[in-house]
Amino acid sequence: MKKTLIASAIAAATFSGAVAAQESNLPTVYGNIQYAITHTNVDGGGSAVDHFDNGTTLGVKHDHEIAPGITGFLKMELEGINADDKAASSGIDKLDEAYIGVKGDSFGQVWVGSDDSTYESAIDKIVNFHEVGTGIGGNYDTGEGDLVQYMSPSFGGLKLGAAVQVNGDSKEGGKSYPYQLAAIYSIDALELAVAMDSNDGSLKYSKDGDVPAELSPNNENTYGVRATYAMGDFSLTGEFQTRKDVGDEYGVIGVYTMGANQFSLAYQLTEADNADSTQEDVVALQALHNVSDNMYVYFEGYLYGNDAADAYTLESGAGDEQSIAAIGGVYYF
Repeated sequence: MKKTLIASAIAAATFSGAVAAQESNLPTVYGNIQYAITHTNVDGGGSAVDHFDNGTTLGVKHDHEIAPGITGFLKMELEGINADDKAASSGIDKLDEAYIGVKGDSFGQVWVGSDDSTYESAIDKIVNFHEVGTGIGGNYDTGEGDLVQYMSPSFGGLKLGAAVQVNGDSKEGGKSYPYQLAAIYSIDALELAVAMDSNDGSLKYSKDGDVPAELSPNNENTYGVRATYAMGDFSLTGEFQTRKDVGDEYGVIGVYTMGANQFSLAYQLTEADNADSTQEDVVALQALHNVSDNMYVYFEGYLYGNDAADAYTLESGAGDEQSIAAIGGVYYF
Protein backbone atom coordinates (compact mmCIF):
# COMPACT_ATOMS: atom_id res chain seq x y z
CA MET A 1 0.00 0.00 0.00
CA LYS A 2 2.72 2.44 1.01
CA LYS A 3 4.91 1.45 -1.95
CA THR A 4 1.97 2.11 -4.29
CA LEU A 5 1.34 5.52 -2.74
CA ILE A 6 5.03 6.43 -2.94
CA ALA A 7 5.26 5.26 -6.55
CA SER A 8 2.13 7.25 -7.43
CA ALA A 9 3.54 10.32 -5.73
CA ILE A 10 6.84 9.98 -7.61
CA ALA A 11 5.01 9.50 -10.91
CA ALA A 12 2.82 12.55 -10.24
CA ALA A 13 5.82 14.66 -9.31
CA THR A 14 7.71 13.51 -12.40
CA PHE A 15 4.73 14.26 -14.64
CA SER A 16 4.12 17.70 -13.13
CA GLY A 17 7.84 18.46 -13.41
CA ALA A 18 7.83 17.45 -17.06
CA VAL A 19 4.76 19.59 -17.74
CA ALA A 20 6.35 22.56 -15.95
CA ALA A 21 9.53 22.09 -17.97
CA GLN A 22 7.53 21.96 -21.19
CA GLU A 23 5.54 25.04 -20.21
CA SER A 24 8.69 26.94 -19.33
CA ASN A 25 9.99 26.22 -22.83
CA LEU A 26 6.84 27.45 -24.58
CA PRO A 27 7.15 30.57 -26.75
CA THR A 28 5.61 33.85 -25.62
CA VAL A 29 2.74 35.06 -27.79
CA TYR A 30 2.06 38.79 -27.71
CA GLY A 31 0.21 41.36 -29.75
CA ASN A 32 -1.79 44.56 -29.88
CA ILE A 33 -4.61 46.32 -31.68
CA GLN A 34 -4.05 50.00 -32.50
CA TYR A 35 -6.60 52.50 -33.79
CA ALA A 36 -6.17 56.18 -34.60
CA ILE A 37 -8.26 59.03 -35.99
CA THR A 38 -6.59 62.04 -37.59
CA HIS A 39 -7.81 65.42 -38.76
CA THR A 40 -5.43 66.91 -41.31
CA ASN A 41 -5.61 70.51 -42.45
CA VAL A 42 -3.50 72.00 -45.24
CA ASP A 43 -3.39 75.77 -45.52
CA GLY A 44 -5.00 76.45 -48.90
CA GLY A 45 -5.67 72.76 -49.50
CA GLY A 46 -8.66 71.91 -47.31
CA SER A 47 -8.95 69.25 -44.63
CA ALA A 48 -9.49 65.51 -44.26
CA VAL A 49 -10.49 63.05 -41.54
CA ASP A 50 -9.22 59.49 -41.47
CA HIS A 51 -9.66 56.44 -39.24
CA PHE A 52 -7.05 53.71 -39.58
CA ASP A 53 -5.14 50.80 -38.14
CA ASN A 54 -1.99 52.35 -36.69
CA GLY A 55 0.18 49.22 -36.63
CA THR A 56 -1.73 46.27 -35.15
CA THR A 57 0.68 43.37 -34.68
CA LEU A 58 0.83 39.75 -33.56
CA GLY A 59 4.11 38.20 -32.53
CA VAL A 60 5.91 35.31 -30.92
CA LYS A 61 9.27 35.21 -29.15
CA HIS A 62 11.32 32.54 -27.43
CA ASP A 63 14.71 31.96 -25.86
CA HIS A 64 16.49 29.00 -24.34
CA GLU A 65 19.81 28.18 -22.71
CA ILE A 66 22.25 26.61 -25.15
CA ALA A 67 25.01 26.33 -22.55
CA PRO A 68 25.73 28.04 -19.23
CA GLY A 69 25.86 31.79 -19.97
CA ILE A 70 24.79 31.40 -23.64
CA THR A 71 21.19 31.93 -24.76
CA GLY A 72 19.57 31.37 -28.13
CA PHE A 73 16.58 33.53 -29.07
CA LEU A 74 14.08 34.29 -31.82
CA LYS A 75 11.38 36.83 -32.52
CA MET A 76 8.77 37.06 -35.27
CA GLU A 77 6.30 39.95 -35.47
CA LEU A 78 3.60 40.20 -38.12
CA GLU A 79 1.33 43.09 -39.08
CA GLY A 80 -0.75 44.35 -42.00
CA ILE A 81 -3.94 43.13 -40.32
CA ASN A 82 -5.94 46.29 -41.17
CA ALA A 83 -7.98 45.92 -37.98
CA ASP A 84 -10.05 49.01 -38.79
CA ASP A 85 -11.65 47.66 -41.98
CA LYS A 86 -12.78 44.06 -42.30
CA ALA A 87 -13.69 44.48 -45.97
CA ALA A 88 -10.20 45.69 -46.85
CA SER A 89 -8.31 43.20 -44.68
CA SER A 90 -6.80 40.01 -46.04
CA GLY A 91 -5.48 38.98 -42.64
CA ILE A 92 -1.83 39.14 -41.68
CA ASP A 93 0.03 40.06 -44.85
CA LYS A 94 3.15 41.88 -43.74
CA LEU A 95 6.35 41.12 -41.81
CA ASP A 96 7.64 43.61 -39.28
CA GLU A 97 10.42 41.70 -37.52
CA ALA A 98 11.85 38.19 -37.76
CA TYR A 99 15.26 37.13 -36.50
CA ILE A 100 17.26 34.51 -34.62
CA GLY A 101 20.41 34.95 -32.58
CA VAL A 102 22.62 34.07 -29.65
CA LYS A 103 23.70 36.19 -26.69
CA GLY A 104 25.96 35.92 -23.70
CA ASP A 105 27.31 38.14 -20.95
CA SER A 106 30.88 37.70 -22.15
CA PHE A 107 30.48 38.37 -25.90
CA GLY A 108 27.26 40.38 -26.31
CA GLN A 109 24.75 39.30 -28.92
CA VAL A 110 24.63 38.55 -32.63
CA TRP A 111 21.40 38.14 -34.58
CA VAL A 112 20.31 37.61 -38.19
CA GLY A 113 17.14 38.63 -40.00
CA SER A 114 14.75 41.59 -40.11
CA ASP A 115 14.90 44.06 -37.23
CA ASP A 116 15.46 47.74 -36.43
CA SER A 117 18.93 48.47 -37.74
CA THR A 118 21.93 49.38 -35.58
CA TYR A 119 21.93 52.97 -36.84
CA GLU A 120 18.19 53.43 -36.34
CA SER A 121 18.27 52.06 -32.79
CA ALA A 122 21.22 54.24 -31.81
CA ILE A 123 20.28 57.59 -33.41
CA ASP A 124 16.86 57.88 -35.04
CA LYS A 125 14.79 58.18 -31.86
CA ILE A 126 12.33 61.05 -32.38
CA VAL A 127 10.65 59.74 -35.54
CA ASN A 128 10.04 56.42 -33.75
CA PHE A 129 8.80 57.92 -30.46
CA HIS A 130 5.35 59.13 -31.44
CA GLU A 131 2.33 56.92 -32.10
CA VAL A 132 1.27 58.48 -35.42
CA GLY A 133 4.77 59.87 -36.09
CA THR A 134 6.26 63.00 -37.60
CA GLY A 135 7.44 61.16 -40.72
CA ILE A 136 10.78 62.98 -40.49
CA GLY A 137 13.77 60.70 -40.02
CA GLY A 138 17.38 60.44 -41.01
CA ASN A 139 18.65 60.19 -44.59
CA TYR A 140 20.00 56.64 -44.49
CA ASP A 141 19.19 53.86 -46.96
CA THR A 142 20.00 50.57 -45.26
CA GLY A 143 16.70 48.90 -44.46
CA GLU A 144 15.59 46.48 -41.77
CA GLY A 145 15.91 43.23 -43.74
CA ASP A 146 18.75 40.85 -44.66
CA LEU A 147 20.72 42.12 -41.67
CA VAL A 148 23.51 40.50 -39.67
CA GLN A 149 23.92 42.57 -36.49
CA TYR A 150 26.19 42.55 -33.44
CA MET A 151 26.06 44.43 -30.14
CA SER A 152 28.89 44.10 -27.66
CA PRO A 153 28.55 43.81 -23.88
CA SER A 154 29.13 46.97 -21.87
CA PHE A 155 32.77 47.94 -21.35
CA GLY A 156 32.52 50.39 -18.47
CA GLY A 157 29.37 51.88 -20.01
CA LEU A 158 30.52 51.66 -23.65
CA LYS A 159 28.72 49.41 -26.14
CA LEU A 160 29.80 48.89 -29.75
CA GLY A 161 27.43 47.83 -32.51
CA ALA A 162 27.78 46.80 -36.14
CA ALA A 163 25.50 45.61 -38.92
CA VAL A 164 25.80 44.51 -42.53
CA GLN A 165 22.96 44.06 -45.00
CA VAL A 166 23.60 41.08 -47.27
CA ASN A 167 22.09 41.84 -50.68
CA GLY A 168 23.02 38.92 -52.92
CA ASP A 169 23.10 38.53 -56.68
CA SER A 170 19.37 37.78 -56.83
CA LYS A 171 18.43 40.92 -54.90
CA GLU A 172 16.67 43.70 -56.80
CA GLY A 173 19.37 46.27 -57.55
CA GLY A 174 22.17 43.71 -57.51
CA LYS A 175 24.82 42.67 -55.04
CA SER A 176 25.76 45.08 -52.24
CA TYR A 177 26.84 45.00 -48.62
CA PRO A 178 25.91 48.28 -46.90
CA TYR A 179 27.10 48.41 -43.31
CA GLN A 180 26.52 50.39 -40.14
CA LEU A 181 28.70 51.12 -37.09
CA ALA A 182 27.65 52.58 -33.75
CA ALA A 183 29.05 53.41 -30.31
CA ILE A 184 26.80 54.08 -27.32
CA TYR A 185 28.23 55.33 -24.02
CA SER A 186 26.22 55.58 -20.80
CA ILE A 187 27.35 57.24 -17.59
CA ASP A 188 24.91 57.95 -14.78
CA ALA A 189 21.94 59.84 -16.33
CA LEU A 190 23.68 60.62 -19.64
CA GLU A 191 23.71 58.49 -22.80
CA LEU A 192 25.74 59.47 -25.87
CA ALA A 193 25.61 57.75 -29.26
CA VAL A 194 27.41 58.13 -32.59
CA ALA A 195 26.74 56.04 -35.69
CA MET A 196 27.18 55.84 -39.45
CA ASP A 197 25.52 54.12 -42.40
CA SER A 198 27.61 53.43 -45.51
CA ASN A 199 24.51 53.57 -47.81
CA ASP A 200 26.27 51.26 -50.27
CA GLY A 201 24.21 49.85 -53.09
CA SER A 202 22.12 51.22 -55.94
CA LEU A 203 18.75 51.06 -54.18
CA LYS A 204 17.20 52.79 -51.20
CA TYR A 205 15.56 50.04 -49.15
CA SER A 206 12.60 51.16 -47.03
CA LYS A 207 13.26 51.13 -43.30
CA ASP A 208 9.80 49.74 -42.57
CA GLY A 209 8.76 47.99 -45.76
CA ASP A 210 5.93 50.38 -46.56
CA VAL A 211 7.69 51.92 -49.55
CA PRO A 212 9.11 49.87 -52.46
CA ALA A 213 12.82 50.12 -53.05
CA GLU A 214 13.81 53.13 -55.13
CA LEU A 215 17.07 54.51 -56.46
CA SER A 216 19.49 55.70 -53.82
CA PRO A 217 20.42 59.39 -54.19
CA ASN A 218 24.12 58.52 -53.75
CA ASN A 219 26.51 56.32 -51.81
CA GLU A 220 27.66 59.02 -49.41
CA ASN A 221 27.76 58.03 -45.74
CA THR A 222 25.12 59.13 -43.25
CA TYR A 223 26.48 60.26 -39.86
CA GLY A 224 24.43 60.75 -36.70
CA VAL A 225 24.93 61.79 -33.09
CA ARG A 226 22.48 61.67 -30.18
CA ALA A 227 22.52 62.66 -26.52
CA THR A 228 19.88 61.74 -23.92
CA TYR A 229 19.85 63.03 -20.34
CA ALA A 230 17.37 61.53 -17.86
CA MET A 231 16.48 63.45 -14.70
CA GLY A 232 13.99 61.38 -12.73
CA ASP A 233 10.65 61.66 -14.50
CA PHE A 234 12.02 63.98 -17.20
CA SER A 235 14.29 63.14 -20.13
CA LEU A 236 15.74 65.34 -22.85
CA THR A 237 17.09 64.03 -26.17
CA GLY A 238 18.86 65.87 -28.99
CA GLU A 239 19.93 64.37 -32.32
CA PHE A 240 21.70 65.46 -35.49
CA GLN A 241 22.01 63.52 -38.75
CA THR A 242 23.75 64.51 -41.97
CA ARG A 243 24.45 63.12 -45.44
CA LYS A 244 26.44 64.90 -48.12
CA ASP A 245 24.40 66.09 -51.13
CA VAL A 246 21.17 64.93 -49.44
CA GLY A 247 20.50 66.94 -46.31
CA ASP A 248 20.62 67.43 -42.53
CA GLU A 249 18.14 66.67 -39.74
CA TYR A 250 18.09 68.33 -36.32
CA GLY A 251 15.77 67.25 -33.52
CA VAL A 252 15.07 67.69 -29.83
CA ILE A 253 12.41 66.10 -27.61
CA GLY A 254 11.52 66.41 -23.96
CA VAL A 255 9.45 63.72 -22.22
CA TYR A 256 7.85 64.05 -18.77
CA THR A 257 6.17 61.16 -16.96
CA MET A 258 3.69 61.82 -14.17
CA GLY A 259 2.14 58.68 -12.75
CA ALA A 260 0.03 57.05 -15.44
CA ASN A 261 0.49 60.04 -17.77
CA GLN A 262 3.21 60.94 -20.28
CA PHE A 263 3.72 64.31 -21.94
CA SER A 264 6.21 65.21 -24.67
CA LEU A 265 7.16 68.15 -26.85
CA ALA A 266 9.44 67.78 -29.88
CA TYR A 267 10.88 69.90 -32.66
CA GLN A 268 12.52 68.70 -35.86
CA LEU A 269 14.10 70.62 -38.72
CA THR A 270 15.37 69.27 -42.02
CA GLU A 271 17.43 71.15 -44.58
CA ALA A 272 17.94 69.72 -48.05
CA ASP A 273 21.40 69.92 -49.59
CA ASN A 274 20.13 71.56 -52.78
CA ALA A 275 20.38 74.94 -54.49
CA ASP A 276 17.50 76.35 -52.41
CA SER A 277 18.47 74.68 -49.11
CA THR A 278 14.79 73.76 -48.76
CA GLN A 279 13.71 73.49 -45.13
CA GLU A 280 10.88 71.67 -43.39
CA ASP A 281 10.12 71.79 -39.68
CA VAL A 282 7.57 70.26 -37.35
CA VAL A 283 6.46 70.83 -33.78
CA ALA A 284 4.97 67.69 -32.22
CA LEU A 285 3.28 67.24 -28.86
CA GLN A 286 1.83 64.23 -27.12
CA ALA A 287 -0.35 63.54 -24.09
CA LEU A 288 -0.65 59.83 -23.28
CA HIS A 289 -2.60 58.15 -20.47
CA ASN A 290 -2.15 54.54 -19.35
CA VAL A 291 -5.67 53.33 -18.62
CA SER A 292 -4.33 50.04 -17.26
CA ASP A 293 -1.35 47.71 -17.58
CA ASN A 294 -2.67 46.63 -21.00
CA MET A 295 -4.26 49.72 -22.49
CA TYR A 296 -3.45 53.37 -23.19
CA VAL A 297 -4.99 56.30 -25.04
CA TYR A 298 -3.33 59.42 -26.44
CA PHE A 299 -3.64 62.74 -28.19
CA GLU A 300 -0.97 64.04 -30.58
CA GLY A 301 -0.66 67.29 -32.50
CA TYR A 302 1.70 68.17 -35.36
CA LEU A 303 2.40 71.56 -36.94
CA TYR A 304 4.43 71.47 -40.19
CA GLY A 305 5.98 74.18 -42.32
CA ASN A 306 7.89 73.89 -45.60
CA ASP A 307 9.67 76.26 -47.98
CA ALA A 308 8.01 74.54 -50.94
CA ALA A 309 4.62 76.08 -51.77
CA ASP A 310 3.06 72.71 -52.69
CA ALA A 311 4.71 70.53 -50.04
CA TYR A 312 1.44 69.23 -48.54
CA THR A 313 -1.40 68.06 -50.74
CA LEU A 314 -5.04 67.17 -50.22
CA GLU A 315 -7.75 66.62 -52.81
CA SER A 316 -8.76 70.28 -52.82
CA GLY A 317 -5.27 71.74 -53.17
CA ALA A 318 -1.75 72.12 -51.81
CA GLY A 319 0.07 74.42 -49.42
CA ASP A 320 3.22 75.03 -47.41
CA GLU A 321 1.68 74.57 -43.94
CA GLN A 322 -0.02 71.53 -42.48
CA SER A 323 -1.51 70.59 -39.11
CA ILE A 324 -2.54 67.16 -37.89
CA ALA A 325 -4.54 66.34 -34.76
CA ALA A 326 -4.65 62.67 -33.76
CA ILE A 327 -6.37 60.61 -31.08
CA GLY A 328 -5.86 56.91 -30.61
CA GLY A 329 -6.05 53.87 -28.40
CA VAL A 330 -3.92 50.75 -28.00
CA TYR A 331 -4.70 47.46 -26.28
CA TYR A 332 -1.73 45.13 -25.90
CA PHE A 333 -0.91 41.84 -24.19
